[in-house]
Amino acid sequence: MAQHRDVRASAGTRNSLDLVQLTNLIPEAPALDTKSANLYLLSAPFVALGGLSPSEKVIAKVVPLNQRYFRKQAGLTNRWQFPYSLSCDLLGIAQANKAVRVGLNETLMRIMSADTPVSLKAERDLWKEIADLQKESKGLSVQLPTIKPKLRQRIFSDQGTPHEMLFSYTQKVTEGTEPDVTLECLGFQWELHRMYLFKSLVLADLLASAVPNRAMYYTDNKSEKGMKRTWKSLETRCYKQCLLAGWKDKKLCEKKQKMPKVTIVLDINDPDVTRFAFAVALKNLYNSEMEVNEEDVLGILATASVLQFPRLFQKCVQVMRSSICPANVCSYYSAGCKYKQPSLITECERWIEVNLVTQLGSQIHLRKLPLELLQKVLRSPRLFTFSEFHLLRITLCWVFLQQNPKVQIIPSYDTVLTYFSSLPKVCSFLEKEIGQQYIAIFQSLRLHGITSSKHLEELWQINFLPLPWLTRILSDHYYALENGGDMAFQRDFNTQAVRFGLVLTQEPRYHAEIISIYGFFFEVKAVRHETSAYSFYMQRVKHADPIISFFTAERSPVSLKQEREVKYEIKAQCQIDGKWLEFTTDRLTQKFGVKKPSCKSKVLKASVPSVPIYVTFSLLFPSSLG
Repeated sequence: MAQHRDVRASAGTRNSLDLVQLTNLIPEAPALDTKSANLYLLSAPFVALGGLSPSEKVIAKVVPLNQRYFRKQAGLTNRWQFPYSLSCDLLGIAQANKAVRVGLNETLMRIMSADTPVSLKAERDLWKEIADLQKESKGLSVQLPTIKPKLRQRIFSDQGTPHEMLFSYTQKVTEGTEPDVTLECLGFQWELHRMYLFKSLVLADLLASAVPNRAMYYTDNKSEKGMKRTWKSLETRCYKQCLLAGWKDKKLCEKKQKMPKVTIVLDINDPDVTRFAFAVALKNLYNSEMEVNEEDVLGILATASVLQFPRLFQKCVQVMRSSICPANVCSYYSAGCKYKQPSLITECERWIEVNLVTQLGSQIHLRKLPLELLQKVLRSPRLFTFSEFHLLRITLCWVFLQQNPKVQIIPSYDTVLTYFSSLPKVCSFLEKEIGQQYIAIFQSLRLHGITSSKHLEELWQINFLPLPWLTRILSDHYYALENGGDMAFQRDFNTQAVRFGLVLTQEPRYHAEIISIYGFFFEVKAVRHETSAYSFYMQRVKHADPIISFFTAERSPVSLKQEREVKYEIKAQCQIDGKWLEFTTDRLTQKFGVKKPSCKSKVLKASVPSVPIYVTFSLLFPSSLG
């Protein structure tokens, strides 16, 4: 142990000696004249290296500087640097010395940045004041003055704090007019102009309550309640006139100058209201047209609700309705329920009905879908799916994500099957206490539409559905196969018809797929004739037709019935100008033969100017007498 300690000590001593020898050979940063009027600009190259230059240490006592971080690497070569002091950065100090030797020009001296927080004129005055105080003090400690009032007049960069960015914007809009209202909220003091606050009912009420002797400016009503109401209406009218007149009316400007500066306080407990969203909401008080970013719309919506800012609130709802996507549809739906916006709720539900299978089901955002909303969507007659099995896969994946909240990527279907197969086999998952909450969801699925023996075997192996459910599905299939396809236990077309779907994009102009059910084969087709003219139909295909693959014909049951009565409906959905439109044949009943013209269904023609188009073919085989 002693030997190890000696080795460590000697190694540490040797490294420190080497570092001292190295740093002794490195030239130090030049000492800048602290009386120079261009001190900030001359110090900037050394400040950019991450440390404080010798002269800037003096500046830090007068103007507090932002916290800086030493660089760890620089350039494309991933060059390592000493993080201990500025003198160890060989390349950096060489570049800084070169920048100082080049000199300054007028354009550079006029640039304002976060590292030069005062103008050159203010800097000269500051150093003159410091020199005078040092002469008067004669060695005594004197507190150096600050220049905070001057800092407020500069324009902050986009990387500043929210209240700094807001102040920069309001100064531009009001042409530098001095703020007359200070709003204390969210730990900041927001400097505003009272003539713009009437757009927010909350801020208008706070302002009306904060102004002392408010009645003497406008009215002599005896009732305190009456005075408050009269003051609010007259002041609002005055402010609106000021805005319309562009502050050109001298009398109105004189009235505004007589109004005292006030401070109002607003307490916000809503966690959705962030400082940035609050700054955007206050910024919109100064705008004639509301400006809302899609990325921050939820926070701005919450802020508009707290401030009772109707125009901004409706703008947020409008932006949300037009920007629904898998990443935000669930949060938008929750916001619509929270703020009681039926139009937003309807748009979110409508989007999920069409895109649950095509988009949301393949992304991790599926986890955020509320149970009640999923159940409602699964029961919707407008729900789009490629097949009933696709809905089962997505629902199983949703349950998997609810049970595994730490999973950060969408799992594969095999992963989901492996997880449920690994659970104890005492009873099925839905019969367990943890799975009973999901029973209503799987009752909303049309499980009888899953006819593949492979898929049914997978359901049995994972022990997810109760055994009576699987027994009923298999018995229904057996009965239908023995009776020529009759679906005797499914009579309600709206809730029990088996669905198949197609999605059309720009290309190709012709799309067709083969579907089979209980030994009958149908080809579903979609044809684009012109730019916006489409036709959708289906036709029965013989089991020996070359269009049917060998695998399908070999493994699938085949019915030799010449005619099969079918109830069907063809529906096409698309979004045009932000509104969802439906084209449908309504519910029809037809006997499909194997030859023309009886093999072809009714053609649904639609003029659709935009894609994608979601086409659903719903089929139900009623009981036949023969």
